[in-house]
Formats: sequence, C-alpha cells, structure tokens
Amino acid sequence: MEQNELGFIEKIVSLNRVAKVVKGGRRFSFSALMVVGDGNGNVGFGLGKAQEVPEALRKATEHARKNMVKVPLIEGTLPYEILGEFGAGRVMLKPASRGTGIIAGGAVRAVMEAAGVNDVLAKAIGTNNPHNVLRATMAGLAALRSADAVSEIRGMKLEAPRK
Repeated sequence: MEQNELGFIEKIVSLNRVAKVVKGGRRFSFSALMVVGDGNGNVGFGLGKAQEVPEALRKATEHARKNMVKVPLIEGTLPYEILGEFGAGRVMLKPASRGTGIIAGGAVRAVMEAAGVNDVLAKAIGTNNPHNVLRATMAGLAALRSADAVSEIRGMKLEAPRK
C-alpha cells in the first residue's frame, strides 16, 4: 500500500502501452487505471492517458480523487452481499467475519484495500478485463446503503442496528 502526502492510498490497477498505427509507423502512448482511497470508506478510480507514464498516472490519480464514493462499512466489512455489474463484468461482494482478510483478485483487491475494507469475499464473474471488473466493483459499492440511509428513506425509526 502506497500512501501519498495527503494520506490517500493509491494503487495502480493496470498500466498499458497502446499503439496507434499511422503512415510513418506506430505512435505509442500509455493508459493508466488507478484506484485512490482514504482507507476509511472513501474510494474512487480514474483513467489517465498520456504520451509518458508519469503523466498518465498523474491524470488517473487526479480523476480518481474527483470521483470518490462513500462506502458504508460495518466493522471493516460490507453491510450485506451485493452484485455489481458493468458491461460483461459482474463482481459478487460478500461480507466476511473478522480475520478473513481480503479474498479477492486484481482490480477488486485494489479497490477493497483503498476503501479500507479488511474482511471481504469477492468473485469476478464473466470477464477478467480490469476496466470492466473495476467499474463493476465500484457500481456494487456505490449501490450499498447503510441502515441509517434505508430507515430514512422508509421513514421508519431504526430500532436495533446490527453491530
């Protein structure tokens, strides 16, 4: 885990060299996919493209910071099971008991670590494309609602919240 000067956790999910074929040959540029989180329930992702690697990473980080979402956490895990979907990517996210750790691969692991989730079971279904898996994970996390939020929407008082 790499923490920057502002206390954000930054993770590179994928760094790709892409080529555009022109009359004189190939033009190379770089595409970077980053996840940024504060380790306390806020997480975002960004895509940056540039001629140089550091510039692509900077753009991706900047984009990720602008597009952060708040994830409701209960004692370091998710409040309930959810399926995130984006394109062909589906990601199943399940809360886990304390001490389980992050059982997830690739893009999902990066998001969970940056968000501050300590115990979770996850499975990417349908595709292993990091872009779609990442977006599906974020869609799932964005769809999560805390017990307080649900009780407010329903207009009912929250009696006994789960610990």
